[in-house]
Amino acid sequence: MQQSPKDLVPHFFDKTAQTYEKVATWATFGKDKYWKKEIVNKIDDANSILDLACGTGRLTRMIAAKFPRSRIIGLDISKSYLNIANNELFPNISFIHQDAEKMNIGEKFDCICSSYLPKYCDSKILIKRCMNHLNPGGSIIIHDFVYPENSMVRIFWKLHFVLLRFIGNFIPSWKYPFSELPKLIQKSKWIDQYIQELDKNGFDIRRQNLTWNSSVILHARKIPDY
Repeated sequence: MQQSPKDLVPHFFDKTAQTYEKVATWATFGKDKYWKKEIVNKIDDANSILDLACGTGRLTRMIAAKFPRSRIIGLDISKSYLNIANNELFPNISFIHQDAEKMNIGEKFDCICSSYLPKYCDSKILIKRCMNHLNPGGSIIIHDFVYPENSMVRIFWKLHFVLLRFIGNFIPSWKYPFSELPKLIQKSKWIDQYIQELDKNGFDIRRQNLTWNSSVILHARKIPDY
């Protein structure tokens, strides 16, 4: 039976919480923080913000620093990652252990955002869950890796993952993720799938390509029903 992208989640993340933020920084040449800043810059003056697949809370903390008076919730499927996130306390952040595709928080938000989640989820399921938790006129901001379109950039992209696979031989907890992540990125059609779902549900969608089109942010705002 063929694995679904979501089946890879425990293999990628069960043993990597302690080193995740450092690895995310050097493995992306520091672009991880830049991409997350771009997400934060797209959030308007929101009173409530939900960060899906918040992991160790890097993006959640950046949001909290910009919006200290807003209510912010970080949600993740991994307890080990949430344990790390809870080590740095912000008075306006709460963390919840739930699966994004099954989330049931019991409240609505002005903005729902996420980094690196889309490629693992079913777009129809995730957007439906988001809409159940989104205030009228609210926005959804999602970001993830993509396989570059430019042939020259693809060469460097592939060489980068060859290097990461080699490094994975010396960091056992990252060996499998470094091996399987590029395959997942190459196969994923998450951008087209999410644009289709967001458009179908009445969102105005804007796309931002980042770092030679190696990652993309979709910023979607719900068009009010008149």
